[in-house]
Amino acid sequence: MSFSIMSAFSQIMFVLYALFLLLGLYCLYLFIKLATKGIAALDIYLDEKRNGRRP
Repeated sequence: MSFSIMSAFSQIMFVLYALFLLLGLYCLYLFIKLATKGIAALDIYLDEKRNGRRP
């Protein structure tokens, strides 16, 4: 069984690709959580503006 520099490089690149893919999915998850909180805050703000309530 031969082990060359190119095979090690390709394995490292595969691991890095998988890590960046997982990092991208985690960032997408965090962005969706932030967007839902932002939408909820906007709904509260617009409701207060429409009903004339002051905090």
